[in-house]
Amino acid sequence: MRAALGYGFIALGASASLLGIVVLAVGLQLGRADLLQTGRRFVAVVLASALAAFATMEWALFSHDYSIKYVAENVARSTPGLYTFTALWGALQGSILLWGLVLSIYLAFTAWRFRHRATDPLVAWALVVGLGVALFFFALMMFAANPFEPIRGAVPLDGSGPNPLLQNHPLMAFHPPMLYAGYVGFTIPFSFAVAALITGRFGEGWLADVRRTTLIAWGFLTIGIVLGAWWSYEVLGWGGYWAWDPVENASLLPWLTGTAFIHSVIVQERRGMLRVWNLSLVIATFCLTILGTFLTRSGVINSVHSFTKSSIGPALLGFLGFVAIGGLVLIAWRGDRLRTPGRIDSAVSRESAFLLNNLLFAGFAFVVLTGTVFPLLVESLQNRQMTVGEPYFDRMTIPIGVALLFLMAVAPALPWRATSGELLRNRLLVPAWVGVITVVVTLFFGAHGIADVLTFGLAAFALTGIARQMWVGVRARRQAHAENVLVAAGRTVRSNPRLYGGLVVHSGVVIIAVAIAVSSGYVTKRQVTLTRGDRATVRDYTVTYVGRSVNATKQKTTITARIRVERNGQNLGVYAPAISTFPNANGGIGTPSVRTSWREDLYLTLVSSPTAADRVTIGVAVNPLILWLWLGGGVMAIGTLLALTPTRRRRSGPTLAADPLPPERTEREEVPVG
Repeated sequence: MRAALGYGFIALGASASLLGIVVLAVGLQLGRADLLQTGRRFVAVVLASALAAFATMEWALFSHDYSIKYVAENVARSTPGLYTFTALWGALQGSILLWGLVLSIYLAFTAWRFRHRATDPLVAWALVVGLGVALFFFALMMFAANPFEPIRGAVPLDGSGPNPLLQNHPLMAFHPPMLYAGYVGFTIPFSFAVAALITGRFGEGWLADVRRTTLIAWGFLTIGIVLGAWWSYEVLGWGGYWAWDPVENASLLPWLTGTAFIHSVIVQERRGMLRVWNLSLVIATFCLTILGTFLTRSGVINSVHSFTKSSIGPALLGFLGFVAIGGLVLIAWRGDRLRTPGRIDSAVSRESAFLLNNLLFAGFAFVVLTGTVFPLLVESLQNRQMTVGEPYFDRMTIPIGVALLFLMAVAPALPWRATSGELLRNRLLVPAWVGVITVVVTLFFGAHGIADVLTFGLAAFALTGIARQMWVGVRARRQAHAENVLVAAGRTVRSNPRLYGGLVVHSGVVIIAVAIAVSSGYVTKRQVTLTRGDRATVRDYTVTYVGRSVNATKQKTTITARIRVERNGQNLGVYAPAISTFPNANGGIGTPSVRTSWREDLYLTLVSSPTAADRVTIGVAVNPLILWLWLGGGVMAIGTLLALTPTRRRRSGPTLAADPLPPERTEREEVPVG
């Protein structure tokens, strides 16, 4: 019953998507406002269908309806409730269902937001494109990836349960949905970009229509990537958080192009430039989300993050090709009208810095895309396997990352059009000196490697510049209104949340850059073999093997080694790295035990289970500044939320635009989020 019910909801969603496309298209062709209003209402049917299908699948999972193949393969009776819920997106068919639900929510939000412009051709065409994407994914669920496919033969009494790695940490409840919210969200700016090309309205209006949705999608994708790194660190037991795995790269690629788009939008809004570039970036970002889905869900790659073998690869590649070729054709069709009279007046200007920033992000994306896809091309053309490992990615991306950090420090201080030497000195002298002093100090304390030293210096440069720019705004507010510092700071931020939200996001990026440089270059790792009561010292830490314990449940059997940790004679407590075995797994799954502090993490792993003589091998790693990776991600999330805050409008009295500003701040500045 649940299988037929769920499939019926999917069929209803596909039908509503198709009917919405037809009604909207006819309404556009005939200029019928009533049909455009009716077509918009089909979006609500699509959302209701996706919600109902999602709820039906969760009902089937929790009721252990093993007549449905997906339930039998992904949930056991012993699976805890949290992982029963998250099993919906733990495999191919369920993850496509989640994609359809998230897309339906975005489409419904778009239809509601522009409900007063339902007869606007730009909005109508955007809904047509969005419903077309929804139709594709509903069709996938109806045929190649049916989550409600009934089981063939006898119905089993119990299921296999989720992949062990997917039921070993609560982050599974947050990381994939955040990634999907980011992936799918870029459908909306893509839809408006295509609509702008179709209608010929590719000026700056469509950018304003998608600004908030783009920021929301980018923010979710950012959080999803950070949570994915945290999941890798906490679950996989290797002591790292990013290995340039193809699935990790699949999430990074649209983030890079999406970040470039957010930056270059400012140039088009301010100077009317980069129209072709912005349209291309939006289409490329959407294409990369489809490519990411192909890489993670088609089974073409082996990855610790990919848990799917399927046959939907040709459908996804076909859809990707259709989107990419269609986008290029539309841009070529409108090529003459996309030209703009605006040009860069000076090499030392805000728009020049943004253009260089875009080229670096595009280069970064190309490097990652090449390293990810090239092995697949070699395998398909020459029938031999090859890998592109960390040395390639590190060698190619670190210089680009350092250059981006430099631009992040310099670009916000540059004015539009042109600048003067005096203005640059006023804005950059103090941050530059702070950066130079930081380089000297880090060299004195033993920093090694030119990339690390440059990262520390540029980070100090950027943070000082950000602090200075914030203080300039607060100082101007205090001078104009005689307010205390806290009130002036709050109202200054409210007056231009897009600017100050961008500065906060940049601060988070700087924090992450420093944490990556330190955590990857100054790690201490050892393996020690201990008998009960033995101890070993790694840097400042002394670890003592206290004993072991075994805990057996229906879900898994866990062997834990109890390790007492001391630092400089101070007892820090007992930690418990473990190895768990699951009924449906061939080998054990390690669970590290991590002691986190603001300065460093002590990362303990159980390399081998205790022997009969109660002897174990423990992996001990001291990882500096790991906590700051997650804090930097949190700062970026806060900055994104701040940038999404509506601008505060004063009801009476002089507006902030009329406030006297210091001589060096002669125009309203903007820093994009990202």
